[in-house]
Amino acid sequence: VDSSKMSFAIAGSMATKTLVARAHVFLLEPVMKIEVVTPGDYLGEVIGDLGRRRAQIQNIEGTGDIQVIGARIPLGESFGYANSLRSLTQGRASYSMEFDNYLEVPKGFEAEV
Repeated sequence: VDSSKMSFAIAGSMATKTLVARAHVFLLEPVMKIEVVTPGDYLGEVIGDLGRRRAQIQNIEGTGDIQVIGARIPLGESFGYANSLRSLTQGRASYSMEFDNYLEVPKGFEAEV
């Protein structure tokens, strides 16, 4: 055999990179359903914060002064949300979250995951 260990390692690495590029591999991230209950005075701030966290607003329902926002948010974007919501609403809003599904990570965000 006229090849060294290094030659095989390099060839294996190159083959793996080629196969991954051809296989159209993509990354999935967990997505959560979130329901935020907030006074109407803070609705804009809460929706803005959810948008910055890549949340997709599903619906907004209101009864009197209370607004309920239904959305889906990537789990990775939800870290620190309790503190953010408390700050935005002076502690007057609350939220609940549960697992929804997995979705493909958008292009440009893959390196962050």
